[in-house]
Amino acid sequence: MGVDVTEDFSRRPIASRNTKWAAHVTRRLVEKGVAPNRISAGSVLAAALSGGAFALSALVGPGWAAGLLLVLGAAFCQLRLLCNLFDGLVAVEGGMGTPDGAFWNEVPDRLSDLMILAGFGLAAGWPALGLLAGALAILTAYLREFGRASGLGSDFSGPGAKAHRMAAVTLGALAQTGAWIAGAGWPVLAWTLGLVLALTVATIIRRSRRILCGLAGGA
Repeated sequence: MGVDVTEDFSRRPIASRNTKWAAHVTRRLVEKGVAPNRISAGSVLAAALSGGAFALSALVGPGWAAGLLLVLGAAFCQLRLLCNLFDGLVAVEGGMGTPDGAFWNEVPDRLSDLMILAGFGLAAGWPALGLLAGALAILTAYLREFGRASGLGSDFSGPGAKAHRMAAVTLGALAQTGAWIAGAGWPVLAWTLGLVLALTVATIIRRSRRILCGLAGGA
């Protein structure tokens, strides 16, 4: 998420942003001249690979091959989040922000959400619900930006914010793989998708109420 240094953008609170390893990787990326917008574009590639791996797992059926695809999907999902971390660090801490950073801050993330959740929906056997989860994820981002544009600040609250959704998807994929290895036929992916939907709806309601209260208070 490349950041436009000409504007005061609120940043998503990320605990790992202030760690030594993150600072080290950021310095290396800056030294190599890796543009933050290129990292943002890389997050879309990681998301496409994640969603593709999830979708392919539905074609091979339960077993070691599907489990391997789920593990790959989870790994690429986390790679997407790492790209989201380091594009902002390189842009802000590395001083490499660009005027078009605001575009790269938002659009790749929305595509990534949709691709990962759509692929996860296919893996779970509920493609329509996967698309719905992707659409609702985009709505949470819209509400955040609407609040910011209305002068209320950027609301990154959950319980179904991006980090929460991706954590659920990652853990769900790994748990389903573990269940298959153990010989259990539990529909962990379907349960996880239901959880993601519930958390995302709760987030939409929470952010909407905060916006309405903020606008009413400022009237």
